[in-house]
Amino acid sequence: MFGIEGPYWIIILVVGLLLFGRRLPEIGRNVGKSIVEFKKGLKDAGNEAEQEAN
Repeated sequence: MFGIEGPYWIIILVVGLLLFGRRLPEIGRNVGKSIVEFKKGLKDAGNEAEQEAN
């Protein structure tokens, strides 16, 4: 993938964990909340379009 071999991916992951390790739970929560809000927005937009069609 992208011309990067296996051992290099492991090194990249370790460096990423060292840099962001303490913040990973917070980042995960924020990503989850963003996905929920995005899906909610899509659902609301679909409901509005359906109401306008009627």
